[in-house]
Amino acid sequence: MDILEAKEEVVKAGIRLVESGLIARTWGNVSCRVDDEYFVITPSGRSYESLTVDDIVLVRIEDCAYTSEIKPSSEKGVHAEAYKHRSDVNFVIHTHQKNASAISFLGYDINMVPKESRDIIGSDIPVASYGLPGTGKLRKGVTAAIERSESKAVIMAHHGALCMGKDYDEAFAVAGELEKVCGQFLLDRLEAVSGKIADNVTAVAEHVAEVSEGAKQQAQLFDPYTSERDGSTMIMSPVEGGDSVRIDLESGAEVGACDEYPASAELHRAVYNAREDINCVLHSKKPELVAASRMGIKFRPLLDDFAQLVGVTLKTGEYNPSNTAKSAKKVVKKLKGRNAVLVKDNGAICAAGNKYDAEAVEMVLEKEIRTDAAARLIGDAKYINPVEALLMRIIYKTKYSKKNETNK
Repeated sequence: MDILEAKEEVVKAGIRLVESGLIARTWGNVSCRVDDEYFVITPSGRSYESLTVDDIVLVRIEDCAYTSEIKPSSEKGVHAEAYKHRSDVNFVIHTHQKNASAISFLGYDINMVPKESRDIIGSDIPVASYGLPGTGKLRKGVTAAIERSESKAVIMAHHGALCMGKDYDEAFAVAGELEKVCGQFLLDRLEAVSGKIADNVTAVAEHVAEVSEGAKQQAQLFDPYTSERDGSTMIMSPVEGGDSVRIDLESGAEVGACDEYPASAELHRAVYNAREDINCVLHSKKPELVAASRMGIKFRPLLDDFAQLVGVTLKTGEYNPSNTAKSAKKVVKKLKGRNAVLVKDNGAICAAGNKYDAEAVEMVLEKEIRTDAAARLIGDAKYINPVEALLMRIIYKTKYSKKNETNK
C-alpha cells in the first residue's frame, strides 16, 4: 500500500475509535501495513481528534526502527509482532473497549466462541499474559497469544484488546464482534451464577451490588451537576439539563439570581478549594457507577489505564446535603491523590483539570467498575500489583498528562 494512503487510513481509524468509544483519551493505537518491511502507526500520547498524516510514523517491522522526529506509539512492538506472525494481517487496532477489558483479568483463553462469530474472530480468543504498558513483557505475552491461536482478536490482560484484519474494515468488524462476544460471555456467567437473564451488561454490576453487604444502607440522594472553575467562582450545570448557577468559591453564595441552589454545591466547592489542579467536577450517575457506590467499599485497579488516570485505589465517601460542610470534607479527603471518588449511593465524582479530562476519567472509571463486577461475579481475579499501579500513576502524571495537555 502507498505510504500516504496507509497514513490516511490510520488517521481515519483514530477518529472512528474515539467516536465509537473503543478507546479513551490517547489510550490504544492504530497501524497499517505498508509492505513486507514497514508499517505506519499512530504517535505516542497524541489526541486522535487532532492527528494529521504528518503525525503518523513509518516503522520497520523487523526491529521497530524509525527515522521520524515524532515518537511512535510505545506499543509499536506489539503491532510489529502481529505483522511478523500474520502475513494476512494488514491493519491492527489496539483498543480499550469495555467488554473485552472487563474480562481481561481472566487467566485463561476463551475457547467457546459462538458459531455466528467464528467467521469474523475465529474459534477462540487467547488472553495474553500481563505486562506493563510499552514493555518487552507485554510484547512477549501478546506474541505468545498470537502464536498459539489463529484468532484475529487477542485480549491483553488488565489492558485491552488487539484486533487484526486484512484491512481497515475487517479490523473494525473484529473489534465490534469481540465486544459482542465478551458481553454475551458476561451475561451467560451472570445467568449461571444467579439465574438472572439480562440483555445489558450493566446487570452484572447491579447484581454484585445487590448481594453486597454495604448496599443495605441508603444515603440521601441528590441530583448530579457538572461544574467548572471560572476564576474565583464555579459554574454548575444540571447533568439532566436546566439553567446553570454561578457560585462564589470562597463564600458559597450564588452570584446573581438562581431558581434553585444545588444540593451538591458545597461538595463541588470543597473539591475546588482543596485541589488547585482541578478545574472541572463531573458528577456521574451512570448505572454501573451508582451500583458500585452502593457497596461502600474501596476498589483496587484491575485495569492499568484506571491506575494511570484515576489512581491506585478508589474510595467511597458519603455526602449529606443536610450536613454539607462536614460531609463534603470527608468525601474530598477520600479524593486526595486521585481523580475520582464514589459518593455513597450517588455514583461518582470525576475531577480533572478540564472537562475533556474529566469525561475521560468517567469513561475509564465506568470500564474499571464493569471489570471489577465481572471479577467478583466470576472469581479468582488478580489485581494489578500495587507497586506497578503506583509506577504507572506517577509516569502518567509526570509525563503523559503534560504531553496531552500540550497537544490538545
